[in-house]
Amino acid sequence: MHSVMKRFCILVSLLLAAGTLFAQSPSDKLDLSRTLRVDYIFTGTDKTCDISVDELRSLSGWAGRRVNMQEVPVMGNGAAFMRDTSGQVLYATSFSTLFQEWQATEEATRLRKSFENVFLFPMPAEPVDITVELYDFFNNVAATYTHRVQPSDILIRPASSKVEYKYIGESGSPEERIDVAIVAEGYTEQEMDVFYADAQSAVEVLLSHSPFKDYADKFNFIAVALPSKDSGVSIPKQGLWKNTALSSNFDTFYMDRYLTTLRLRDLHDELAGVPYEHIVILANTDNYGGGGIYNSYTLTTAHNKWFKEVVVHEFGHSFGALADEYYYDDMFVEYYYPNVEPWERNITTKADFSSKWEKMMGKNGVGLVEGGGYQSKGVWRACEDCRMKSNKAPDFCPVCQKAIEDMILFYTKSLK
Repeated sequence: MHSVMKRFCILVSLLLAAGTLFAQSPSDKLDLSRTLRVDYIFTGTDKTCDISVDELRSLSGWAGRRVNMQEVPVMGNGAAFMRDTSGQVLYATSFSTLFQEWQATEEATRLRKSFENVFLFPMPAEPVDITVELYDFFNNVAATYTHRVQPSDILIRPASSKVEYKYIGESGSPEERIDVAIVAEGYTEQEMDVFYADAQSAVEVLLSHSPFKDYADKFNFIAVALPSKDSGVSIPKQGLWKNTALSSNFDTFYMDRYLTTLRLRDLHDELAGVPYEHIVILANTDNYGGGGIYNSYTLTTAHNKWFKEVVVHEFGHSFGALADEYYYDDMFVEYYYPNVEPWERNITTKADFSSKWEKMMGKNGVGLVEGGGYQSKGVWRACEDCRMKSNKAPDFCPVCQKAIEDMILFYTKSLK
């Protein structure tokens, strides 16, 4: 009996070992030859928010990251998780949205509005559940929605685009690099030579700043010649409305220099044939302004004298997940509160300063300077000046450089 029991135990051990050996990793449950695009509508007021699915689309190829796929680099103002039916996370991403910014405006206290949002996931090879969460200014979950996706669903619409594009900086395959699409807005067909020159200038200035220049070989830049019927972009304050490819406009939230587009579906429709994961939109205007939204897009004017400074600053938002370090004290409500540590790595309320640049204090001018995140009091930045504070700063401060470097490494290799 002892011998039989011993053989049984050995057999069980072998079976368990085999199960461990052949267990599927999360990436085995994904079809990395395709992208799942999910379009959402976020709707609400200053106190309410709802999440709805608009449409699912399928794209050829997956240009997103292939490392750290189950993690997010920073918390963001929202996050999305793709899980298999057992609950294992297969892919995660964090983001910010214009909708959540709008919720902090006076208009949101008297109006209910909806905003388009588009997220890209690797196509699942089996049924999955996708959960989208939105967070409030206290890092609490303000809204959450989970829906099942069947990769065999016949209503997942194939997406493609015939927009013209070309590489203006290629260092490797889309599977191995961070792919940045630089998109034309407000350029007519006849102005595409101007756009390509502007796109080249944008790439050159981005790669002239550390740490981007130190990791230039980690990036691909693709110029997307998206034509508009009108030349220029809309400036509502001047009564100027243009018919452009992405319907962008200044005066977002009635702020003169805030240039954005709400038409994210149109943007991603046009990019359906392009290998991309980050987006820089160049606006054909000399009016000053721009906007950058974490993991959504950068939009900046191409012909203003501050173009080069602004495109770097805004990419610090959309790619680097950095906060603005300037302040006006004219926001309708505050974004940051004393007992809540901001998720952005370049500002602090001191609620949890040990998670920020505490270990860098005293090196290369790094300290604590009050003022940032649109507030002169109660929020601190690391240095007197930085590309995230002013156009006159020659570069990002050391804290911002470290945050961007970590983001680049997160996308291209394991940090563990």
